[in-house]
Amino acid sequence: MIIKRVSEMDVVTAAKIRVKNIFANGVPVNLAFSGGKDSLCLAGIVEELIQAGEIDPAMLTVQFIDEEAIFPCIEKMVKKWRLRFLAMGAKFEWYALEVKHYSCLNSLQNDESFICWDSTKKAVWIRQPPPFAIRRHPAHRGPKETYQQFFERRNKGAIAITGVRIYESIQRKKNFAVKYTKTRLEPLYDWTDKDVWLYLKMRQIEIPMIYLYLYQSGRGVNRLRVSQFFSIDTVSSLVKMNEFYPGLMERIQAREENAYLVALYWDSEMFGRTTRTRAQNEEKKDYRKLCYELLRNPGDRFATKSKQKSFETYKRQFLKWEFAFDDTLYKRFYEGLLAGDPKGRTIRAIINHAAMLAARKA
Repeated sequence: MIIKRVSEMDVVTAAKIRVKNIFANGVPVNLAFSGGKDSLCLAGIVEELIQAGEIDPAMLTVQFIDEEAIFPCIEKMVKKWRLRFLAMGAKFEWYALEVKHYSCLNSLQNDESFICWDSTKKAVWIRQPPPFAIRRHPAHRGPKETYQQFFERRNKGAIAITGVRIYESIQRKKNFAVKYTKTRLEPLYDWTDKDVWLYLKMRQIEIPMIYLYLYQSGRGVNRLRVSQFFSIDTVSSLVKMNEFYPGLMERIQAREENAYLVALYWDSEMFGRTTRTRAQNEEKKDYRKLCYELLRNPGDRFATKSKQKSFETYKRQFLKWEFAFDDTLYKRFYEGLLAGDPKGRTIRAIINHAAMLAARKA
């Protein structure tokens, strides 16, 4: 199933109407801002409406989650937008709390929690939080909880809006109405990657340099995702990014002792890499056979709770969709399961592809 646009209205106009309707409810609005391409688009839409006098900036609070392990250009971009939002008359909350975050580097220790701003490791923090960052909050219950759990309490009574898009994910589309109708809304939900990049270009909105660096390093346009360093989406790029951010890898290794694994195995199944060099160095594999072997005999590869959950999800979806798999999907499935997929992005993309292949066969 593919998302179809049945209206002649362009996505920018549609997004503006959604945002205006959200503010028309008369309740506080909290905008989740990350400094990435999608949140920049949402920020641009909101800024246009404020400047046009169509929404009230006094109702708006912009919230940034500072995860410590972020690229310098992301921090710089968020600081710029903080000043812009404050100048518009909106509030801006920069959170640098001690909370739990997933780290794929810790999986070998059966400990999948990276504590952002760990108070016991101040000497090796990757960077220092800005002086205006919120370091404590009454709704915060300590380093054992995640930002998501914190914001469930912090944002009670308000409407949260984010730049999340569902165009690439059937699973997100199915869960969208149930999960996000009441307190979390996504004005850009139907935007494609092309819509995002075109809007940024047409509105001349500056983007963080990390996107250009990732593209120069060989990342495809549809894989230009920027997140906290130790997520599976970003970790394999750290070695190449050291070229653009000298000294960054040294600070990362001081903070996370298993970071050396990235330098050794970045171009391997551990981090889901599939470069041409790796393909030349490896013999051709029977990924269908490897998938069956891994699902039947997982051994101790999935010892942590997160990996066990991911394994069960992959196994369940394999039983449901394997009939439609081709060689490419067997490979993506095997490597996604082996590398780790805590946010479920890889398996959602696999299901999407399998559904399209099944529809063609029908």
